[in-house]
Amino acid sequence: MKITKMAEEQEVIQIELLCKQLYESQDQALRDRAEIAVVVFQESPDTLSKCQALLERADSSYSQLLAATTLSKLVSRSTTSLSVQQRLYIRNYVLNYLATRPKLANFVVQALVSLFARITKLGWFDMVKEELVFHNVMNDVSSFLQGPAEMCTIGVQLLSQLVVEMNQVSEADASRSLAKHRKIASSFRDTQLFEMFRLACSLLGEALGSQPALLASLLRLAHSCLTFDFIGTTSDESSDDLCTVQIPTSWRPTFLEAGTLELFFSLYHGGGSGAPALALACLVQLASVRRSLFCNSERAKFLNRLAAGVMRILEDTQGLTDATNYHEFCRLLARLKSNYQLGELVMVENYPRLIELVAKFTVQSLQMWQFAPNSVHYLLSLWQRMVASVPYVKASEPHLLDAYAPGVTAAYVASRLDSVPILVREGLEDPLDEIGTVQQQLEQVSVIGRCEYGKTCQLLVAHFDRAAAAYSVETSPQQLLVLQGQLTWLVYIIGAAIGGRASVNTSDENDAMDGELVCRVLRLMDLTDSRLSSGGCEKLELAMMSFFEAFRKIYVGEQVQKNSKVYGRLSEVLGLNDESQLLSVIMRKIITNLKYWGGSEAIISKTLSLLSDLSGGYSCVRKLVKLEEVQFMLTHHTAEHFPFLGVGVGTAEMRCRSRLYNALGRLLMVELGEDEDRFHAFMMPLTAAFESLLVLLGPGDNVYASEDAKKTYIGLARDLRGLAFAFNTKTTYMMLFDWIYPVYLKLVLRGVELWYTEPAITTPALKLAAELAQNRNQRLQFDVSSPNGILLFRELSNIICAYGSRILTVDVNKKQMYAMKLKGISLCFTILKAALCGNYANFGVFRLYGDEALDNALNMFAKLLLSIPQSDLLDYPKLSQTYYVLLERLAQDHMPFLASLQPDVTLYILASISEGLTALDTSVCTGCCATLDHIVTYLFKQLVQKSSNKVPNPRQPPPETSNMFIEVLQRRPEIMQQLLATVLNVVMFEERCNQWSMSRPLLGLVLLNEEHFGRLRAELIAQQPRDKQVQLAHWFNGLMQGIERNLLSKNRDRFTQNLSMFRRDINDLLKGSSVTTSSVNDMMTS
Repeated sequence: MKITKMAEEQEVIQIELLCKQLYESQDQALRDRAEIAVVVFQESPDTLSKCQALLERADSSYSQLLAATTLSKLVSRSTTSLSVQQRLYIRNYVLNYLATRPKLANFVVQALVSLFARITKLGWFDMVKEELVFHNVMNDVSSFLQGPAEMCTIGVQLLSQLVVEMNQVSEADASRSLAKHRKIASSFRDTQLFEMFRLACSLLGEALGSQPALLASLLRLAHSCLTFDFIGTTSDESSDDLCTVQIPTSWRPTFLEAGTLELFFSLYHGGGSGAPALALACLVQLASVRRSLFCNSERAKFLNRLAAGVMRILEDTQGLTDATNYHEFCRLLARLKSNYQLGELVMVENYPRLIELVAKFTVQSLQMWQFAPNSVHYLLSLWQRMVASVPYVKASEPHLLDAYAPGVTAAYVASRLDSVPILVREGLEDPLDEIGTVQQQLEQVSVIGRCEYGKTCQLLVAHFDRAAAAYSVETSPQQLLVLQGQLTWLVYIIGAAIGGRASVNTSDENDAMDGELVCRVLRLMDLTDSRLSSGGCEKLELAMMSFFEAFRKIYVGEQVQKNSKVYGRLSEVLGLNDESQLLSVIMRKIITNLKYWGGSEAIISKTLSLLSDLSGGYSCVRKLVKLEEVQFMLTHHTAEHFPFLGVGVGTAEMRCRSRLYNALGRLLMVELGEDEDRFHAFMMPLTAAFESLLVLLGPGDNVYASEDAKKTYIGLARDLRGLAFAFNTKTTYMMLFDWIYPVYLKLVLRGVELWYTEPAITTPALKLAAELAQNRNQRLQFDVSSPNGILLFRELSNIICAYGSRILTVDVNKKQMYAMKLKGISLCFTILKAALCGNYANFGVFRLYGDEALDNALNMFAKLLLSIPQSDLLDYPKLSQTYYVLLERLAQDHMPFLASLQPDVTLYILASISEGLTALDTSVCTGCCATLDHIVTYLFKQLVQKSSNKVPNPRQPPPETSNMFIEVLQRRPEIMQQLLATVLNVVMFEERCNQWSMSRPLLGLVLLNEEHFGRLRAELIAQQPRDKQVQLAHWFNGLMQGIERNLLSKNRDRFTQNLSMFRRDINDLLKGSSVTTSSVNDMMTS
């Protein structure tokens, strides 16, 4: 015993040495070795006593940190790895350790506090002698709160971290049960949270002006309470500014007290460093309290107090020079309108003064464009929402927005224009590079600018005329850059202003002003296009495309009034009398961009998006086809006219080719009919490219070095994919198929065989094959006498097998796994899925006539599947969605194939189904349910037929397929038992929107595992309190009431009805009780 203890002590000393090496050594190799050894220590089974020894010895802060984090991992692994007594001991030990060692490093305190919170959450419903032992949080922490400031701070940290822990869904929670997390969080909310918030407010009132650390900790606790997910929406943090704080009704008295808001405003004005920002963050949450918490008069009083506090800050803005304070205050202003109606805001005391101060603050903020640029969004959001609400205001008081909104618009425009010379002179980062942020701001300004739109247009016209006039004569390169930058901003803003028409009721006068703006942009376009031969400005061209996109949405298409005043102004100034003439101008711009900007993927992409949108409208595409420019494109789509179609561009630019040919395909279809000559004339450039490729891919070894051959191949695959997508009628698809089969499809196969290690080449080819396999709009319904469905499947099978057999020989590292292998394998699954789901080939014919195409493709699927690490299936959404849909189709139509697979593939598939059943993606989960249902039904039929005493039908031959599936499951019955436990767990304890889907495989699983179902039932009943056991047993009996031992539809439907009643009853039974679902959970995750 003594020797063992000495050995353990030596090991602890060794671990302390490793900690020093890991955190203090300068030698990278030594640190790496230490890290490996530390990971081994954390994973070892006997870490508990060693962690305690590390904490007791307290050799260094690093060893204490390791002990705390190791214990957190140990606690999180599984609630069954430690007994309730052990976890209770650890929790009490941590509290005692923090209380008796006042000089711990901050990061050690934080690690121990996190451990306390984690262990409390995971043990929340654990009972000792009928007592919920982990609920005594306030009592356990009270000794800290009554101590000196340092101890009190630690006590507040313990509470604050516990609130955060209860609120967040960790990976461990997600993998166990989201429903269990919500039950714990709801119980904590109902029993502890309000008390903690009141404690925070009470101590904050006493601590004003005391130690900054204590003040900051208390504010964090208050903030954590106010940001708690009260109703389980788990909202995305990115949507933070649209959320409402769902404060429980029981908290109402605290929010009616005038002192609550005043406390946090006082803390902003009087708190030490860091406190003002936290106080404002709390005020942001307080301003977002749900409207229904108050009656109208109470809400008005609350808003008055809030507005008074905001005005006080606006009248003395000294504290806002701190960027964090400023950011939180901008968020607070935005919440004023997101949670209150404009009609309520105008009724607050001193509203005229408030709106004046907010407008002044907004204008100053916009002028200081370099200070906290990420905060501008909130201010623009406030004004956007206020202006958008103007038509709905019924209050008698004036809203005064027409007096102040034009000033905000003018300040935004002027600040963007003024920033350009400084950016050019000092070489600063251009905000236009962050186009997502710019677009978001423009959407907001487009609404603000519609308030007093005449002033907005006058402003834009004045700025534009000045800049355009200077640009037409300027020769200085530096000044040209400035003018290009300013014109870029103006074109973006004009596009946004026109787009803003959709958000308001408009008038002919406004449309005429839009016409003025459009004329100026079109004139500028003529000027810039005339200079393209000597180079152009990429950002200005992107702004032009953004402008045309906004113009198209408002003034081109099906819903536009043809007598719109905008066309009247265009007719007067530019001679463009109707929509067709304007479309002609837009098409010329598209052709110009494709000709001159082939090296810019951004411009080509935007241009093709515009072309795609124009060719998507029913009436618009018919007008386009009549234009000379469109006819030119349909007959001259070659590298000579559009350089980005050549082999001299990068693969990034080549990605756009599918979109070009998709649009061209739609335009061609309008008047194509059954005119094969016209189709072949259109295809001539592609025919020529294929013929040249046939020569390049002829015999010889130089093919690997031929970059031209690769680029031509990639281009053709992308072009044909675009066309195949557009040709969604039987007639056009057949023209394409007759053209590509068999010679050119063999060439596609040849490319996959040659360049299988280069995803840049194989991905477009596989995507082409997947598109050809899609039976979109029933375009692949071949004639009765046509063999095309079978011929097409043969070629698809050849491509899958050619790629699959070769990619399996390639070894790649983990980082490149998806790009080099998994993406291609996913595409193979997509091809097979599309082919099997298309219903254009009778798959029984293949085996009947000894054709191996189907068997080859299915066997290749099995080989490719085994090459994918199980963990990667759900890590990559595209791969998982394709795989699970394909697996469902195989289980539905090709179960004999699945039944004949080798044990390793069978086990892999069943494991993947088990994982998929608990996936967060509903489509994956639903697909797994259907797959499992097909498998269980097949197994039940096989086993029942084998075990039943029915007289066999002498005319019915025995099945030829081997039943490897059944053999595997008979040897490993626990697999089906685990699946039963998983489905039962989800149905009983999870809130899912696909409960019907979950119910379908459950009956088959119960009938196949009747004994195990009985055991699970008995365990679940035994774990409940005595007074609920009889009731639960009764409901389990009701679940199987009237259920026969078969899987006929009528029996299934009765079971589904029973299950929905069972689920409803069990939810009522378990609500608020200390449910222990560990037996099912462990069965599920073991």
